[in-house]
Amino acid sequence: MEKPSFSPDELPYDPIEEQKKRRGDKISNQKKNEILKEKGLHKDKRMSALKIFGGDYFFNYELSWLKFNERVLAEAQNEKNKLLERVKFIGIVCSNLDEYFQKRVGGLKRQYHAGVKSLSVDGMSVSDQLEEVRQVVKKMIEDYRTCFFDDLKPQLDEIGICIKNYAELTDRQQKTSDEFFKKEIYPIVTPLAVDESHPFPFISNHSLSFAVELRNPETKEESFARIKIPSNRKRFVQVFRRGNKVVLVPIEDIIRQKMESFFPGMEILSAHLFRVTRNASLERNEEEADDLLEVIEDELRERKFASIVRLELEKTMPEHIKKYLYKNLNVTQKDVYQMEGMIGLVSSFEIANIPGFSQHKIKNWSPVLHPALSHPIDEEPPSMFDVIKKHEFMVHHPYHSFELSTQRFIEEAASDPKVLAIKQTLYRTSQDSPLMHALMRAAESGKQVAVLVEIKARFDEERNIQWAQQLDNYGVHVAYGIPGLKIHTKLTMVVREEENGLKTYCHIGTGNYHPGTAQLYEDLAVFTCDEVLASDVTDVFNLLTGYAPGQTFEKLIVAPKHMRPQMEALVDFETNEAREGRPSRIIAKMNSLEDPRIIQKLYEASQAGVEIDLIIRGVCRLIPGKENLSENIRVYSVIGRFLEHSRIFYFHHGGEHIYALGSADWMHRNLDNRVEAVLKIEKPELKKYLQFLLSIYLKDNQQRWVLDTEGNYHRVEKKKGERKISTHKVLMNHTADSIDPIPIA
Repeated sequence: MEKPSFSPDELPYDPIEEQKKRRGDKISNQKKNEILKEKGLHKDKRMSALKIFGGDYFFNYELSWLKFNERVLAEAQNEKNKLLERVKFIGIVCSNLDEYFQKRVGGLKRQYHAGVKSLSVDGMSVSDQLEEVRQVVKKMIEDYRTCFFDDLKPQLDEIGICIKNYAELTDRQQKTSDEFFKKEIYPIVTPLAVDESHPFPFISNHSLSFAVELRNPETKEESFARIKIPSNRKRFVQVFRRGNKVVLVPIEDIIRQKMESFFPGMEILSAHLFRVTRNASLERNEEEADDLLEVIEDELRERKFASIVRLELEKTMPEHIKKYLYKNLNVTQKDVYQMEGMIGLVSSFEIANIPGFSQHKIKNWSPVLHPALSHPIDEEPPSMFDVIKKHEFMVHHPYHSFELSTQRFIEEAASDPKVLAIKQTLYRTSQDSPLMHALMRAAESGKQVAVLVEIKARFDEERNIQWAQQLDNYGVHVAYGIPGLKIHTKLTMVVREEENGLKTYCHIGTGNYHPGTAQLYEDLAVFTCDEVLASDVTDVFNLLTGYAPGQTFEKLIVAPKHMRPQMEALVDFETNEAREGRPSRIIAKMNSLEDPRIIQKLYEASQAGVEIDLIIRGVCRLIPGKENLSENIRVYSVIGRFLEHSRIFYFHHGGEHIYALGSADWMHRNLDNRVEAVLKIEKPELKKYLQFLLSIYLKDNQQRWVLDTEGNYHRVEKKKGERKISTHKVLMNHTADSIDPIPIA
C-alpha cells in the first residue's frame, strides 16, 4: 500500500507562516490586548444590516449549484477515473438534477406563479433565474449524454458490458428477452387508455412512461394510451452472461418491441418515452398548525400531485403527441427537455454496480477501528464509557468505522444496566437503522429514551414519520422540535449511574446517524464526558423538548439565537487584528456558503488584510479574489469518491487558535431557521488533527478545484516536482497504516 503523504507531526501548512509568505512582511505575535472588548460588541453592531447588493458582490445561488454539478460531471469525464466509477458519476449527476428540479426549480416556479417581484441578493429576478437555469441545464444534459453515449458506452462494450436494443440481439438472446417479458413484465403492466370514459391518468414523479398513439383498423379512429414502465424491475435486463461478457437490454426496449401484446387488434402508430419531475417545494404554515405531523403527512400527499416542473421526452415523439402531453400535464415548452435515445440516465447506477468487473471499479474502502478503541484480538473490546472517561476523542468517517464507534456507543448504552437515559436528535437515518432498534430496546428495558425526530427533513419525511411512530409504540418519548425551525444538530447524550453519581456522555458530530451514508459521507464527531459540555448538550435537549427561551451555553455555539452573533464576532475579531497589524487568519470548510451578512463580514475582513481560505463543496455565493473587495479570499472545492460533509472553522484569534466543528453551514437557513450546534475544540491533540486535516485540503493537487472571480471552477494541477496529494487517498492511507491520528496522552 502507498504510504501516507503526511503524518500529524509533519504539518505541511501553518496558517500564520503561510500568511507571512503571502503578505511578504513580518508579523509579530503580540498579546491579545483587546479580546474582551471585541467579544463585548453590542448586538446591534454584530447584527448590522446588509450594505451590499447585486452581481458585483454575489454569485447566484441556483447557478452556483449547477456549477457544483458540473464538477461532479467532470469526474465522469475524467479519463483518470476507472470506467465504472465514471458511469456511477453519470448517475449522480442525473440524481442531483432530479433533486435540483424538485427543490430549487420547484421553489422558483412557486415564486414565479405567486408573482414575486423582488430580486435575489445577486440582483436577478425569478424569471431571469429560470431562464438562466434552463440554458445551463440544456448544456449540462448535452454534456452528460455525450459523455455516456459517445465515450463511456463504447468503452463498456470493450470490457464486456454491452447495452443493446432488442433488434441487435442474437436469436437466443431475443428468446431470453421474450421469456422475461412474458413472465416478469406483461403480468404487472397496466395499459391505460384515454377516452371519454377514461380521463388522462396521473403520472407519478420520476416515472418512465410510453405515450402510445393507436388506431382502430376498422373505424380508423385514433386514440391515446399510457404504459408505465414498472419501477419494481431493473432498468437493464440481463439477457446473456458468460464470463466477463454481459448483454443488457433496457426494459423499455423490450416493452416497445412487444407493445402490440397490450393492444391486440389495434395499430400502434407511435410509442415514445416521457418522464416527469414534480415540485417538492410546497408552502406550509407550521406556526398555525395544531398537529405538525398531520401537516407533513398532508404535504407528502400533496407532493405526489404537485405541479410538474420538468418534462423529459424523446425528441422523435410526433409534434401532435407532444402538444397533447403539454396540455394534459399542464406544462409549457420551457418545462420540456427533449432528448435523442434513452432518457432517465439516473439508472446508470445499475451498470456501475454489475458484479464481476472489479478491475474497473475503485477498491472498496473498509473503515478502520479508531485507535482509542483498539484492543488485543484475544480480549474483549473496552467499554465505550471507560474509553470516553479516560480521554475525549474524535472520529473521522468514513475513515474510522461508524459501526464500531457511533453505532456501538448507542447499542452499548441501550444494553448497559447502569444507563438511565438516552437522548438523540434524528435528522436522517437508514430504512432499517440498527441505532433506532437499539433505542427501542432501551425503552423496552425501562430506560428513559427521548428522540427529537425532524419530520421536515426533505425527502426523508415519510421514513422519519414511520420511525417516529414506531419509536413511540415502544415507549420512546418522541418530539418534533420547534415550530418554524428544523432540528439539524447532530447530538446524542447518555446518562449513566456510576459510583460517584450520575455522569453524562455525549456524541457531537457533523453527520447524520445514518449507517449507510457513513460509508460515503466525510464527517467528524467528538465523544466526550466533559461536564460543562454535557451541561450544554442537556440544555439543548431541554430547549427542544420543553420551554427554555433563555438558554445560554458555555462551550457550544447554538443556532438560531447565538450562532450568528458569535460567528460574526469571530470574523470581526480577525478583521480588527489585521487592522492593528497583528496576525489574523480564517479557514472554513463547509457544504455551502450563502449567507449575505457573513459574506459581507468576510469581504470586510479581506479588505482589512485577513487571509481567508474557504473549502466549499457546493454552493458559494461569495466572489473571491476580486480587486478592492476580496483579494485575500480563496475558495476551493474538493470532489472525489467521498462526499465532503464536515463543517470545520478555524480562527487565529490572537494566538488562541480556535478550531470548531458542527452541523451548520454559513447559510441563512442554518444560522436563523435551524437548531444547530458547533463545538469549540479545546484538546491540543484534537486541534492538531484538524490543522493536519485542513492542511491536506489546502495542499490537494488531485481533487481540488479553485473558484475564479467570474464564477468558474478550475481543477488545481500538480506542479512540476510536487508529490501527488489526493485528500481521500491520503486520509485512507493515513488510517489504514495505523498512524494514530489523535495522539492520546
